Amino acid sequence: QVQLVESGGGLVQAGGSLRLSCAASGRTFSSCAMGWFLQAPGKEREFVAWISVSGGITYYADSVKGRFTISRDNGKNTMYLQVNSVKPEESAVYYCASAGETIRTMSRIGYNYWGEGTQVTVSS
Repeated sequence: QVQLVESGGGLVQAGGSLRLSCAASGRTFSSCAMGWFLQAPGKEREFVAWISVSGGITYYADSVKGRFTISRDNGKNTMYLQVNSVKPEESAVYYCASAGETIRTMSRIGYNYWGEGTQVTVSS
């Protein structure tokens, strides 16, 4: 079992940057692929980024490619999402999640543990 706690959200101006963190507890973090999702008000939770167990392979939603960077430090049981050039429409709650499989998955059903989320608000 994995417990996940996100942090690093807040108010940021459009075009700005911030780094989100996801601290994991439990013995299985370093054996789990991980992902980030966002959920804007009134919308479905949507995939943002995925990272492999080792951190050597990453995958992004087309909308964030070149601006967001997912990474992890297995020694610290922590995953990160560097958010650059953020847009007002990316105001949302950002969630980290632990995948049930090691293969790449962009679907919510592929993730079995979720954090409570961290709010990111982008001002225009």
